This record gives sequence, structure tokens and C-alpha cells, in this order.
Amino acid sequence: MIALTEILKKTNPIKFIGNDTIMIRGVISLDIKNERSDVIYWCNDKNINTLSACKAGTIICSIKGEEYVNSFCNYIIVENPRLVFSQILKDFFIPKEKEYTISPKANIHPSVKIGKGVFVGDNTVIEEGCIVGDNTYIGHNNSILTQTSIGSHVKIGHNNTIGGVGFGYEKNEQGNYEVLPHIGNVVIHDKVEIGNNTCIDRAVLGSTVLHTHAKIDNLVHIAHGVVIEENTLIIAHAMIGGSTTIGKNVWVAPGALVINKTTVGDNSLVGMGAVVVKKVDANTIVAGNPAKFLKNI
Repeated sequence: MIALTEILKKTNPIKFIGNDTIMIRGVISLDIKNERSDVIYWCNDKNINTLSACKAGTIICSIKGEEYVNSFCNYIIVENPRLVFSQILKDFFIPKEKEYTISPKANIHPSVKIGKGVFVGDNTVIEEGCIVGDNTYIGHNNSILTQTSIGSHVKIGHNNTIGGVGFGYEKNEQGNYEVLPHIGNVVIHDKVEIGNNTCIDRAVLGSTVLHTHAKIDNLVHIAHGVVIEENTLIIAHAMIGGSTTIGKNVWVAPGALVINKTTVGDNSLVGMGAVVVKKVDANTIVAGNPAKFLKNI
């Protein structure tokens, strides 16, 4: 339970409309049937016309919400309602994280260098030569393979394989495929987040690199030698082919496929299910199979 006045201090809204003396006991989704006055929720501009039907609670909305206010609700008016709601969740409603510990069920090679405040979950394996930075969380059942370097404040979910051998083969004299030796590694910079059941392969030579603030969703495959630049999001079921570079502030949508040895430029968006077979210019949206230019951003 938290006083609404405390929430208002944290959010510093453009405007507040209503009664700020109440206590907030919970958070809910936008619900026009809600009759509780002690809950808080948010509304995006797409649903802004539903505000007039809301009967109770405190609503976080944009300036467009002023047109729909009524006397039953409170309104916290901000520039980015979703971001403010997320911050309220973090500040007031998410349970405090448990003290970071290394599970006795983890299997960590003696050569691994581990920073301060690190959590390593049950049955996670960290092989020789790896580095793990301060305040990093590595969940249960992960395989962190040889020479992987992980920065500080990184979050890695569960059941991931990081640093495995990629799918690189060459025919020998008998016409049979032989795997190319992969003697590179994976480098994960600070504040990267990786979900669950994802594979990130080591480079043949050099490094597969995830730069600061990159976000990798569940069930993503990142092949050998890929570079993911800062603040880029790779969403579920995407596949990034080997030696590809994904630029800064890129959104790769669910199910997208990016061919190997190509480039996706900064600030671009690759649409859902797109099959990218050639370079994507910066500041563009592409979609389809094969992916085609739709418009500039």
C-alpha cells in the first residue's frame, strides 16, 4: 500500500486531476468495469476514448485524456503513460530482488572470474576462461561455454546456450561435410538482457558481440560472428545469420529471418516474419518475403 502523493512525487506529472489523498493498494489493466478506487492503471492513446466509461481508480494517461475525465477517477497526465506505469511498478510494486547468490548446484570452472553481487542459478554450467561482471543475473539451466565474456548488470534468463559452436561446415575431399573449428567467443556488454531458450553461437574467429542495452527475447538464434549494436531488440523466434551486423536502435520483429553476412542499418525496423536477403538501409522499415522497403522512419 502506497500513498498516491508518493507516486505523484516520483512521476512528476504534467498535471493531476482528482483526489490525491487516497492510498493505492494494487495495479490492474485498463478495465472499464473496475469499481475499486485503490488501484492504478494506464491507458494508451489508442484506447483513450474508453476513459469516459471508467468508474474508479487512478489512471495514467497522456494529455489527450483530459477530454474524457469524469468525477469518479483520478488522472495522472504524463508524456509517456506506459513508461511511467512501468516505473511505478518497479518503484512500488515489484518485490525486492533476493540477495544475489551462486547456487551450490551450479558447475563453475575454477578459472572463471566472477564479479560482485552475481546470481547464478541451479544447474548452470560456466566453462573455463569465462568472465562475469558485477551485479549480473544468470538464471537456471544455462550453458555458458568457454571464453564467454559477460559484462555488468546483465540479465540472462533460463535454459540458454551461449558460446556453442555454430553451424559452419565445409566439404572435404571425399565430399563429406566437416565442421569449421570455432575458436572465437561471445562477448556480452553491460546491461544486455537475454530471455529464455535462446542460442548465441561463438564466432569462428573473433567474437559474436552483443553491445550495451541490447535486448534478446525468448527462442532467438544468433549465429556465429554476429554483431548486435546498442539498444537493439531482437524478438521471439527471430534468426540472425552468421557474420551479420544489426545496427543501433533496431527492432527485429517476431519470426524475422536475416541472411548471413548482411547489414541492418541503425534505427530500422524489420517486420514480423520478414525474410531479409539483402542490406537494410538505416531509418527504414522492411517487411515481407523477401523483405522489401516500405517506408522511411
